[in-house]
Amino acid sequence: MAVSVDIKKELKQLIEKESDTSILQAILTLLSKTSLDSTLKAKLTERALKSEQDISSKRIMSKEEILKRSSDLGK
Repeated sequence: MAVSVDIKKELKQLIEKESDTSILQAILTLLSKTSLDSTLKAKLTERALKSEQDISSKRIMSKEEILKRSSDLGK
């Protein structure tokens, strides 16, 4: 854990010294993308687990049921 604290401390110092906006933007993009990826992964995992629960609980419809329900909505 001390290693990550040291890395964060060094990054903060380097960022504070940096004046090139394009480098700062690149760092921001990189860090934002990393957090979005983990958020997306969590959401997709949550959806997959819910789908698995729906399937195991028989809360699913066959293709025929979906088509019938869709055609009934158009009437």
